Amino acid sequence: MTVYIPGLTETDLKKVILSLQQLGAGRSNAVGTVTLVPSVASTTVSDQNCASGSTVLFTPTTGSAATEIGNGTMYLSAVANKSFTVTHANNATADRTFKYAILG
Repeated sequence: MTVYIPGLTETDLKKVILSLQQLGAGRSNAVGTVTLVPSVASTTVSDQNCASGSTVLFTPTTGSAATEIGNGTMYLSAVANKSFTVTHANNATADRTFKYAILG
């Protein structure tokens, strides 16, 4: 779920409070979904909220994604400003889908 982000010049206190309440409730704009690209060994994800020092956490949403993690064939191989790369098994499985959260 996304968070309302007030502008730097926002003067409506209710909008600022709403944003703080959403953050306190655990909402974040630094989340997404990724499906690993079949028949290649890595997948690059573009995300505006990613920075070179970020940590990316994955949650599998399909059986094939859970198997990928269980096999130990997937890892976060690069993190940069506005993107990260996941190295994974090079196979034809097309439904290795994960939700992710970016911290930092």
